[in-house]
Amino acid sequence: MDTVTRSDQARKADQARADEALGDWEELVGAALLGTDRRQGSPEELLGAAAVQTVRRRAGLRPAEAGPRPEPAPRDPRPAPPEPARRRLAQLLAGRTGAGSGGRRRGAAPDLTELLPQWLAAAGHHGYRAPASLVPALLDAARARSDLRQQALALAGARGLWLARLNPDWRFALRGGSGAAGELPDAADAAGVERLWQEGLFAERVAVLGLVRAHEAAAAPRLLATTWATERDEDRLMFLDSLRAGLSAGDEPFLEAALDDRSRNVRATAAELLSSLPTSALAGRMAERALACVGPEGVTPPAEFDAGMLRDGVVERPPAGRGERAWWLAQLVESAPLSCWRERFGGLVPAQIVALPMAEDWAEELHAAWCRAAVRQRDPAWSQALLGSASEPPAAGPATASLAERAKLLSILGEEERAAWVAEFVRAHGLSEAFQLLGVCVVPWAGALGRAVVEALDCAREAGGYPWSFSGVMGLAERCLDPAEAERLDALAAEPVEAGGAAAYWAEAFQRMVATLRLRAAMHAELAPPGP
Repeated sequence: MDTVTRSDQARKADQARADEALGDWEELVGAALLGTDRRQGSPEELLGAAAVQTVRRRAGLRPAEAGPRPEPAPRDPRPAPPEPARRRLAQLLAGRTGAGSGGRRRGAAPDLTELLPQWLAAAGHHGYRAPASLVPALLDAARARSDLRQQALALAGARGLWLARLNPDWRFALRGGSGAAGELPDAADAAGVERLWQEGLFAERVAVLGLVRAHEAAAAPRLLATTWATERDEDRLMFLDSLRAGLSAGDEPFLEAALDDRSRNVRATAAELLSSLPTSALAGRMAERALACVGPEGVTPPAEFDAGMLRDGVVERPPAGRGERAWWLAQLVESAPLSCWRERFGGLVPAQIVALPMAEDWAEELHAAWCRAAVRQRDPAWSQALLGSASEPPAAGPATASLAERAKLLSILGEEERAAWVAEFVRAHGLSEAFQLLGVCVVPWAGALGRAVVEALDCAREAGGYPWSFSGVMGLAERCLDPAEAERLDALAAEPVEAGGAAAYWAEAFQRMVATLRLRAAMHAELAPPGP
């Protein structure tokens, strides 16, 4: 009985001390909020009392019962990068944007954050995993920059997913992509694939679907069909989009069924994918409709909208400013196989068809639709025809004056053709309109393209302009020029200039470009696997 009484008394004493400490703490909070001029004591006394109360509060906390330990992280069989590359990654992750990010002047130091994507891409190419100690910083970088996520999560691999389950700040990784290296089953392990597909997290399911697709393309839609009816709309859309890789005629039955899906976005994506298959039934239906509207005799847009057009993905209501019938026509033409037009126009090749005069100002509408069809069907002959000569002014080209559309057409050409076309464009028109076109060229830029860009920058310098007028192109050049161009730029950076004025800014910009190119060369050398 005495023991119980003493225990009760001890608990009451603890509670009294806790209440007293809490009261003192609330008094301090009130003083901080109201200001010391309305309470007794100086700011120094307030801070001293807060320090004492903080120690009392922490000392009074009773330890909670330990939770269960997490399971160990899955093993990642990929090798870690060499030690110099690991140190470089740490430097890039801790890097900051250029000193001039708040103004025009950036200084001559490289922008480390802009080189991080290249490091990740090169590390992925060599098959490395992220160093374990840097995975948290890598996840933080991926959280802050969506452009890094795919490469960063792939590099972080199984350990990254394991950490993402433990930290709410990194939960984006669980829905953001594969990142599941090291814990996927073998593609031939039907039971393991089925188990992960049925029970895995979304990122793991995306990864296993890609694994199955790479192993046997036709197996991916079969796997999708097992759970398709129960998937959420947004998940069905993303799963369907994953079929773009390896798309073939074998996917047609699944995609044709998806034309009746309950989600409008899923239906539209299925129709787009089917129109990318020139031999699909949908492509045939679209060709029949388009050929009835366009031919040597002229252009007659559809007179009405029907249920068949709706099922095949044609959108009925046009955007503001577009005519209804012209809107329908454009969708029919862009979804019809490009091969159907040669016979319709008496055997003419794409360049001849594009050059034909079109009555009633239909040329712009048709050319824009053919551009979209060429990109969707990845047709180099039509892309080349619609691009025309790079030396012609964009407004006088055979198809579209839109640089964004031209960039998409360029992406269909081979690497050498692409670089040669853009190099000719830069030599003919300078750099002011070249940014989007340069962005689709393979890195590092081919020699002729790199020389054209450096010469154009030198011409801009001699013309008395300022480098920030070309900041976008210069940023691309730092990341995309072949590091061998550093010697050519070194000579430009070393030219004597007077203090102040445009020439000094150009010299500084060229110095920064040289430093960045040499840093890129060092990065790739550090990532190279050690010799035998």
